[in-house]
Amino acid sequence: MRSDTVKKGLERAPHRSLLRALGLSSKEIEQPLIGIVNSFNEVVPGHIHLNKIAEAVKAGVRGAGGTPLEFNTIGVCDGIAMGHLGMRFSLPSRELIADSVEIMAQSHAFDALVFIPNCDKIIPGMLMAAVRLNIPAIFVSGGPMLAGHMDGKVVDLNSVFEAVGKAAKGEMTAAELAALEEKACPSCGSCSGMFTANTMNCLTEALGMGLPGNGTIPAVDTRRIHLAKEAGRKVMELLVKDIHPLDIVTSDSIRNAFVVDMALGGSTNSVLHLMALANEADIKFSLKDINEISRNTPHLSKIRPSGEYHLEDLDLAGGITAMMNELRKYLNLKAMTASGKPLGKVIAGAKVKDNKVIRPLSNPHSHRGGLSILFGNLAPQGAVVKSAAIVPEMLKHKGTARVFNSEDEATKAIMTGQIKRGDVVVIRYEGPKGGPGMPEMLTPTSLIAGMGLDKDVALITDGRFSGATRGAAIGHISPEAAEKGSIAALRDGDIIKIDIPNNRIDVELTDKEITQRLSRVPEFEPKIKTGYLRRYVEKVTSAATGAVFK
Repeated sequence: MRSDTVKKGLERAPHRSLLRALGLSSKEIEQPLIGIVNSFNEVVPGHIHLNKIAEAVKAGVRGAGGTPLEFNTIGVCDGIAMGHLGMRFSLPSRELIADSVEIMAQSHAFDALVFIPNCDKIIPGMLMAAVRLNIPAIFVSGGPMLAGHMDGKVVDLNSVFEAVGKAAKGEMTAAELAALEEKACPSCGSCSGMFTANTMNCLTEALGMGLPGNGTIPAVDTRRIHLAKEAGRKVMELLVKDIHPLDIVTSDSIRNAFVVDMALGGSTNSVLHLMALANEADIKFSLKDINEISRNTPHLSKIRPSGEYHLEDLDLAGGITAMMNELRKYLNLKAMTASGKPLGKVIAGAKVKDNKVIRPLSNPHSHRGGLSILFGNLAPQGAVVKSAAIVPEMLKHKGTARVFNSEDEATKAIMTGQIKRGDVVVIRYEGPKGGPGMPEMLTPTSLIAGMGLDKDVALITDGRFSGATRGAAIGHISPEAAEKGSIAALRDGDIIKIDIPNNRIDVELTDKEITQRLSRVPEFEPKIKTGYLRRYVEKVTSAATGAVFK
């Protein structure tokens, strides 16, 4: 066992003495030591209940003959961090989470790990750590929040963000907004739409690193506790069978995850995170590969923000296993999973119970997937858009650029009615280096949608968007402005052409004019020159490769 490094032999008597100080018996010390990697805290609604999930996991580990030892990672709530300095720390936290898990696992020589994440950057950070360490591991998330109810309507956090736009326009009173904020988030769990957290929890299941139900069983459902116990038992089986994360996370399983992503119309952030995971696992995967998957995968399910259903509806409809069974012909069914069985056996017999929530292949929402990668002279290395969340009339759009060098400038312009129908709002210097930290921009996109402009106004950025974003919001434009990408050359009045069906985004400028303009752009000066973000700017790479470190 790996843990023998710290507990076997005469010379390890001091180590055993410290383990006894934890209250461990001789038998418990002799058993496999299983690290329980928990992101529990009292700040994030998706994490407030993870102490209970951890207790269930530990019960499963003990019942299967292991000794669980819990430790924690940090976790940022993107909703609370949104729209201020805090959002610049969200994506950078992913690398810290991966590093901190590596440090704890290597320092204490755990035999296996159970990961308990539940929100945006925590899930990919832990996945990156799992493949980096490559010791037997399994994931069990905290599950999604329930949707809220108000005046006979189903509401969620995104409803509140968009309501701010309605209030700014005078279509909703402050009292009505206050009533909505009280009803929108009625339970613990990750916010209830197919936002980034739930997308990544569903894709963890599709990757094979989580058991069936990992992505969709509601946080408050007792089945979530049963799932956690089973994850604890199953990690002991993975240890015995010597199944490691790199046996599960392969080019085939990442492709499977993207197929499910396209069928779900998941968050654009999934592209960023799956690319980072592929990089960590030393798997070659390009943005062009994603377009090929999107072209050949039907979009079967519209969950908020692209539709009106929520995660609890997807769960009742059969969850990810039912969707994957519907998608069988698009998947590699031989891919190994953390259940110890190949994917084909895991999903065999899973049935769709509501074909309005999960449509059959014969009646998809569209014959291509819900995410698209765009290329062109404005994004030579690529850009990402949630095409599933765009009204049909905006799939092709030609408009006048309104250029802003920060999210704050753009938000003020939108709030004060300066953006007109037909405009293309450009927000730059918000990429991985320029932001720094590539902040999400749910505030400006929600304002545009809340003001009823999402059928007429596009927004493009070298930053990124929340999974809750809907409308013609194109992010991850690469290279970013801070690296003198084409977006740095834009001026008010330039004509921008967006053609999502043909995967294009261009500005009506010649290559020569773009080059001349860029030659006059000053060298980028980091906005933050102290602390972690200073070091982050020095290390981070393009969004096109997942914004990983050099």
